[in-house]
Amino acid sequence: MAWIVQKYGGTSVGSAEKIINVARRIVRTVSKGHSVAVVVSAMGDTTDALTALAKQIMPQPDERELARLLATGEQVSSALLTMALHALGQAAVSFTGAEAGVLTDGVPLNARICDFKADAVRQALEAGKVAVVAGFQGVDRCGEINTLGRGGSDTTAVALAAALGADSCEIYTDVDGIYTIDPRLVPAARKLTAITYDEMLELASLGAKVLHPRAVECGKEHGVVIHVRSSFHDEEGTLVKEDVGLEKGTVINGIACDENQVKFAVLGVPDRPGVAAKIFSAVAQAGINVDLIVQSISRAGENDILFTVAEDDFEKARSVLQPLIEEIGASTLRYQHNVAKISVVGAGMIHHTGVAAGMFQALADAGINIEIISTSEIKISCLIAAEHLQEAAQAIHSYFNLQESCACPQE
Repeated sequence: MAWIVQKYGGTSVGSAEKIINVARRIVRTVSKGHSVAVVVSAMGDTTDALTALAKQIMPQPDERELARLLATGEQVSSALLTMALHALGQAAVSFTGAEAGVLTDGVPLNARICDFKADAVRQALEAGKVAVVAGFQGVDRCGEINTLGRGGSDTTAVALAAALGADSCEIYTDVDGIYTIDPRLVPAARKLTAITYDEMLELASLGAKVLHPRAVECGKEHGVVIHVRSSFHDEEGTLVKEDVGLEKGTVINGIACDENQVKFAVLGVPDRPGVAAKIFSAVAQAGINVDLIVQSISRAGENDILFTVAEDDFEKARSVLQPLIEEIGASTLRYQHNVAKISVVGAGMIHHTGVAAGMFQALADAGINIEIISTSEIKISCLIAAEHLQEAAQAIHSYFNLQESCACPQE
């Protein structure tokens, strides 16, 4: 008998019929002698709908109240799924994040899990019940409700698996695994049988929406093997784990695309120590993550600093940066929407040269201009015009032969 954590995303529980189908899948798992804890997301587009509703009341809602509002979405799903299990004759009990023992760091809308005291969930499993946990949420040490950010139910599931010492953590979604790229962009995308934590973390951080980055971090830290699979059939999906054994010649394992980007340019920045620190400290204090960063070569005692943030953080970033322009002696602040980031990721890049050149050549051949470049040991990212994203994705995917089981650059 195994202890299994299953997580079902918003599309998997998007209607009463789908919730009943999920309940049937859970009952089949229990019938094999396993103990099952389930983590659920909000139904369908509930989180977006609640956010839009809040913004009809107030353009920038108070974060504490917004967190309380958004947390209700997962509570609806967990209660309905528990009812569906009851209807099938399966003992089950639902938990809010707080009741499940999720302790967070106090950031209302993008909290991190500090601890997971899963005693109540464990007791339910030992009593023969299915434990249904509302994902995406927890409470801080003062009892305030926090949410974990977009996709945070993944993190809840992996953290619960770690806390329980579960034998398996299955992430059920509307796709049947992790692909070399989003198949909606490139139909020739290939499903991976396995991928390393580091590669998946890069892909998730760079815009691939299959897994939440912090879920991958948690999996790596606690050695939780994550199985990403479809909630609509029983085929094997993709395993995320420590070592997958690279195929011979494999250099690139995946491409991530992110249209949720806006580029800021702080122009005419005085070339003196501490100015860049002042800019990025102010942004960090506002809870905004900065992505790609480029600083121009100094000219006449000045330089330009370009960087990107998530489109969702645009208004907050602009309100923080605008007052700084005069304070630091810069000339102006500019910003650009309709940009996208495309990235190639692969652990094999550490031992192979020419990947960057190949990516740039593929974009050049497609007539696509690069605005910003960022690299690490296992990834290369380029900022391009959003209108060219699909064309760029197809060109790079083809150049590196990612549709084949051995992904190597063209000779």
